[in-house]
Amino acid sequence: MSAQSGISTFRDSGGLWENHPVEEVASIEGWYRDPKIMLAFYNERRAALQGARPNKGHEILAGLEKYFDVGIVTQNVDDLHERAGSSKILHLHGELTKARSSDDPDLIIDIGYAPIAWGDKAPDGTQLRPHVVWFGEAVPQMECAMQWTRQADVMVVVGTSLAVYPAAGLIDLAHNEIPLFLVDPKPAPVRRKNLHVIAQKAVEGLEELEKILLDNYL
Repeated sequence: MSAQSGISTFRDSGGLWENHPVEEVASIEGWYRDPKIMLAFYNERRAALQGARPNKGHEILAGLEKYFDVGIVTQNVDDLHERAGSSKILHLHGELTKARSSDDPDLIIDIGYAPIAWGDKAPDGTQLRPHVVWFGEAVPQMECAMQWTRQADVMVVVGTSLAVYPAAGLIDLAHNEIPLFLVDPKPAPVRRKNLHVIAQKAVEGLEELEKILLDNYL
């Protein structure tokens, strides 16, 4: 969703996981092993995010709120949906612009685009860490995402490999009768009723989707 805003993806060719081992920068074991590397990695991501801007795809989703009840469940940790104007956003994998206690996952503070230094403390005295869900950790917002999915009248999946669980399992919770739009230049193989594939990047695909929704679902 944010690749066309210049935000590096994780799984694509040249993405972040190609340049950094997953175990080093995206797992709780990596944090225990070398937290300073983890802090530096996410400080870089936060600095890059500050200079990024929402793309037209983000703006289309925000604009659709004029006509529909739009709930965005995102695996992205950036704030581009918020900056585009969307109002109902669920960050499954956390948020770069926030930090939290190393011990208490509910003790979260806003830090904006500032770096987290080794020695920066949360209010409970523990080391501040990125408010990001890493491999090996629970996904606190998953129950809410499941509820939203079950209630959806239309489901749109944008720019995901459908390879990271439990998020990828949400697609199976949507009612089989509702329209499912899959927007991705290399769409993952999905077999289900009422599937509509738009094999384009997020911006171009959402431009096409916007026309479909406004012409057929108002």
